[in-house]
Amino acid sequence: MSAGPSTSGRRRRFGWPRRVFSQVLLMQIAIAAGVAVLATGLFLAPFSDELDDQAMSRALAIAETTATPQVARDLRTSRPTADGPVQAEADRIRRATGAEYVVIMDRRGVRWSHTEPGQIGQVVSTDPSEALAGKHVMELDSGTLGRSARGKVPLRDDTGKIVGAVSVGIAYDSVRDRLLASIPELLAYAGGALAVGALAAYLISRRLQRQTHDLAFSDISALLTEREAMLHSLREGVVALDGAGRIRLMNDEAQRLLGLGPDAIGQPLDMVLGDGRTTEVLTGRVLGEDLLTVRGSRVLVANRMPTDDGGAVVTLRDRTELERLGRELDATRGLIDALRAQDHEHANRMHTLLGLLELDMHEEAVEFVTEVVGVHRATAEQITERIHDPLPAALLVGKATVAAERGVSLRLSPGSLLPDRLVDPQGLVTVVGNLVDNALDAAAGSADPRIEVELRAEGRTVVLVVSDSGPGVAVDRRELVFTEGWSTKEPPAHGRRGLGLAMVRRLAERQGGSVRVGASADGGAEFTVVLPEALTEASRPEGPDRPEGSEGPSEPGRPEGPDGIMDPGDPCARDTPHGQDSHENDSHEQDPHGQNTPHERATAGEKQ
Repeated sequence: MSAGPSTSGRRRRFGWPRRVFSQVLLMQIAIAAGVAVLATGLFLAPFSDELDDQAMSRALAIAETTATPQVARDLRTSRPTADGPVQAEADRIRRATGAEYVVIMDRRGVRWSHTEPGQIGQVVSTDPSEALAGKHVMELDSGTLGRSARGKVPLRDDTGKIVGAVSVGIAYDSVRDRLLASIPELLAYAGGALAVGALAAYLISRRLQRQTHDLAFSDISALLTEREAMLHSLREGVVALDGAGRIRLMNDEAQRLLGLGPDAIGQPLDMVLGDGRTTEVLTGRVLGEDLLTVRGSRVLVANRMPTDDGGAVVTLRDRTELERLGRELDATRGLIDALRAQDHEHANRMHTLLGLLELDMHEEAVEFVTEVVGVHRATAEQITERIHDPLPAALLVGKATVAAERGVSLRLSPGSLLPDRLVDPQGLVTVVGNLVDNALDAAAGSADPRIEVELRAEGRTVVLVVSDSGPGVAVDRRELVFTEGWSTKEPPAHGRRGLGLAMVRRLAERQGGSVRVGASADGGAEFTVVLPEALTEASRPEGPDRPEGSEGPSEPGRPEGPDGIMDPGDPCARDTPHGQDSHENDSHEQDPHGQNTPHERATAGEKQ
């Protein structure tokens, strides 16, 4: 019982093929055959008429040759008989030209010559009036000998008087035979053209088969639909480029990461992105795997894969959040080290306080506690007196604490004065945080480690200057340090370096500003950032009459020098070894809410 369905299942199905190669081949052969048949028909239709015209023209030419004055004289001087001179001349001309008949008649239409001698002396079967009237006639007509191509002319004597007419006929069967005889040759030419067209169609179809991987049209349509759904559902950016560097395809995530719209498709990549590292990475001018680049405020990782047609497919991953988490991880590790140092420092203070109490030195104990609490409170007050915006003020208070723990003095320049009118406080926090962190790494290995920060307003422009006592930046590297991905430090376990200074320049240029690096008075590096239009218009007085900001976190027990200098000689400070590091292009983006990293927040919170 199961054999029937099985046999039916194995039965070959004949019908329209599914593969693109087969469909295109059949369609091209059908088109070539149709064109060959149409061309043959279009050739045969006028060819038949042309043969008819040629036969009638030939008959007319024979008739004109026959209608001589001598024949006219013989017609007037003889009788219409089978052995007369007119019949003899007509037979000679008929045999010489291959005409079917040559009929010579008088003005009454009586034949003086004919192919059949019995017809001589009888009236012709067709109307000779036009020829007798002096006209030349060409026609296809039927007579006593059947259908023929005819030519009729008047017969004139020496004076030009019409004395009769000459009618010459060529058998129509000969015309048809010529037409039929030409058909095989014509079909041979058509067949040759069809064979050449079929061969060309096969070669084109084979090329199409390789390009479409022998898929069916339905498969291609399904692949296109699936590709569109897959590309637009990916959380990675995908950009396809052709051999000329034009954007051929771009999914939604790539448009979001690059800040482009659908109208960028079809345009050159250099034109829509402009000059920069992102363009160089995507166009393949910078080679490598997992290349870092910054586009706007986003940190991207790009991988480029060339295609066979000379183009490429580029994938983009957003590492902005990962970089932030990595910095959080670094801060957490630093927090653990800081907590160990704080534990030791707190124990020393408690032992000191306990000893003073056991010695009944109560006044000295009170002075000790007051000094420990007041030093860092004074530091926070000095910063907030000059930096009125709470976000950068809180950042600098935290950075001063971290710098002191690392044995570096962080000084706020006496010329610093920033009103609470920032247009983008978080952007300024990012710039200050990155520059201070890089300065801290550079100064930590110097003999007298110190950092000076100057933050001032010039009209609506904010000027930031961060200098350090580190090894500085060589002249030939002062532009290179702003390149994305450039760094001389070992990358951390969670990711890569080389983004911080590039992000600082990008943020400055996005606001129409600039950033440059030079040499500080201490021989280290000095970074200057100019941010025009960074402040709103003044709506109320700023300066000493303004209420002071909230107090920042303080650390008891840390002596402070003049002008906000944190003394690295504090015996409670943690003694941390520092290697000699130059300024690096490392990213230290601050908390998006304007706060410090977990290390700084926790350290400041515990010390309060």
